[in-house]
Amino acid sequence: MKQKVFFITPPFTQLNTPYPATAYLKGFLNTQNIPSFQTDLGIEVILKLFSKNGLKQLFETIELKNQTLSSNCIRIINLKKEYLKTIDPVISFLHDKNPTLAHLICERNYLPESSRFDQLEDLEWAFGTMGIRDKARYFATLYLEDISDLIIEAVDSHFGFSRYAERLGRSASTFDELNSALNRDNTYIDTLLIDLLKEKIEIEQPTLVAITAPFPGNLYSAFKCGQWIKKNHPSIKVTLGGGYANTELRSLKDARVFEFFDFITLDDGEAPILNLIEYIENKREIENLKRTFTSNNNEVTYFNNSNTPDFRQKNVGTPDYSDLPLDKYLSVIEIANPMHRLWSDGRWNKLTLAHGCYWGKCTFCDISLDYIKTYEATTAIILVDRIEEIIAQTGNNGFHFVDEAAPPALMREVALEILRRDLTVVWWTNIRFEKSFTYDLCKLLSLSGCIAISGGLEVASDRLLRLIEKGVTVAQVAKVADNFTQAGIMVHAYLMYGFPTQTEQETIDSLEIVRQLLEIGAVQSGFWHQFAMTAHSPVGLNPEKFNVVNTIPEVGTFANNDLYHSDPKGCNHSNFSEGLKKSLFNYMHGIGFEIPLQKWFDFKIPKSIIPKNFIERCIDFDEEKEIKPSSKIIWLENQPSIRLYTKSKKGKTQKMASLTFSTKKEEVEINVKEDLGMWLSEALINLSLTSKTTSNFEAFQKSFETRKLGDFSLFWKSYTAAQLRDNGLILI
Repeated sequence: MKQKVFFITPPFTQLNTPYPATAYLKGFLNTQNIPSFQTDLGIEVILKLFSKNGLKQLFETIELKNQTLSSNCIRIINLKKEYLKTIDPVISFLHDKNPTLAHLICERNYLPESSRFDQLEDLEWAFGTMGIRDKARYFATLYLEDISDLIIEAVDSHFGFSRYAERLGRSASTFDELNSALNRDNTYIDTLLIDLLKEKIEIEQPTLVAITAPFPGNLYSAFKCGQWIKKNHPSIKVTLGGGYANTELRSLKDARVFEFFDFITLDDGEAPILNLIEYIENKREIENLKRTFTSNNNEVTYFNNSNTPDFRQKNVGTPDYSDLPLDKYLSVIEIANPMHRLWSDGRWNKLTLAHGCYWGKCTFCDISLDYIKTYEATTAIILVDRIEEIIAQTGNNGFHFVDEAAPPALMREVALEILRRDLTVVWWTNIRFEKSFTYDLCKLLSLSGCIAISGGLEVASDRLLRLIEKGVTVAQVAKVADNFTQAGIMVHAYLMYGFPTQTEQETIDSLEIVRQLLEIGAVQSGFWHQFAMTAHSPVGLNPEKFNVVNTIPEVGTFANNDLYHSDPKGCNHSNFSEGLKKSLFNYMHGIGFEIPLQKWFDFKIPKSIIPKNFIERCIDFDEEKEIKPSSKIIWLENQPSIRLYTKSKKGKTQKMASLTFSTKKEEVEINVKEDLGMWLSEALINLSLTSKTTSNFEAFQKSFETRKLGDFSLFWKSYTAAQLRDNGLILI
């Protein structure tokens, strides 16, 4: 019997774009000629709930319950007629259809408003920089959040737009609480989910259902899907995979889990799912499965005896987004954080440049796990081939490269390949602030379509950065962040407080560094999070080395990743949470830089010892670095026209050349001596992206010297070279 695999992303991950795991595996099965279908039940539940019929059913359910509700919920119920009238047009607007509705929404007399709109007084100043459609999408987002507040209070306390019953999946060392919740009556959202799942199963008739649970916020729904399938279609095999299993379930011992699933697979899914299919087809013994948990005589058994190797990145195929309702995702706006807005605004195709992390040393990170530990890159040509395939399939040229840390060398080659093919691509990714990101490289990335990067400044303390083994310094981060900013790329900094042994002084000094980075404009966005110790990080594996104590040393029978710990040598880190976040919120919006740091906290803090111009000095310091002979030198602009003329001055004549080329914004003219002009005209052709020969700096210099044009070092420091570098000549 020919197998058919059904991939499911259960509620909830994101409103604006599909989570990519199922698209990755569907693309892989395409290479094996195995039919598959995928669905994002998260967006399908949202669309069913947030519709005229869905809201009508919601209001009827609430009225039947006859419960005591808050004044906020009573107001929403009293405005039922207005919500039923507006919900379908608003959803259409958030689908990027019916754009003229923005005018009506912005008049503030169309949408019903409840408590979420109370925050407008604090954020009204931000609308000066927002277009009318953005402003309308923000209002529409508040409108949906008002309805979500009603859902949470009146029918389903687990609800959230990008998570569902998240608490049940967090730090769940035992299965008891989750199991108890799963065996209660279906919640309101459960009922919507099961109705959709039933319909899909009946249509698709799969032999294997593969459910991804990347986050705690869709774990409960993943189990709920497995529970219903096992009860109603026991012949269908069900497997669970994804980020939650990969990090939390590696030491699973509770056999009750297999009342909901037949299998749980770990790490890269291609080889394990191929082995499962072969097992279902009786072509493989169960003992020869790959990285797979199952239940054997009511005991959890782990099989990893497969002789099937993991597939190389060049052989996994192109992610396939077919089956997913790409025009039905909702583009919402939460304006508090510019980078978080990218997460929720617009539909992004997810793609990985390289498997794993090329650095793989950060001590707070789960570097012992395969998805970080095993680094493998593919070629720029293969990656850009995949980019073109996905654009053709989806009609969308926006990409989020979801790497742990995108490798600079590969980013460079991908950018060059995008430019060679004259593609229009808009993209963003996560990086490490390493010195490879020169201004020239950042400019190249920007020209290829990069609009934003996020990277870990983490603790903003050189002592702690060394302890973390980040491989960067604060000064280096400042310089690299400024390079990206000067190239027109938005910079988001991940910020951490509470790393083992961090003192009050270091926390306040870190805040001062963050303040300066945002004030000077080198960083535009950031987010503080408190350090969490995980079981698979160097800190979690060797807590004594970092002077912390694991306060829950026993391994649970269900999820094991987050660890509770005490930090005898550090300060009380949680005290700083509110002040750090409040100050950052203001700094991101360009206000509060002059406020003393003490004002953000309601307890006494030490005075920062960071000089007030520290970041400015870091950025202005221009260390002259020796150029590597092998560095690529590339001309990115149009080829110039050349005009020869003679210049006379005080009776002397000089043969000259005028090189004129058109940039996107202006005409640029460079006047030089004729022999230099003739050489430049030829050299720029050889340095272009369309040239069949790749030139490096050494060859460029030799070409100059062969023509006997003078001292090359003087030329490279000249105004002419500076003009060229300002207008399209890059060294990477």
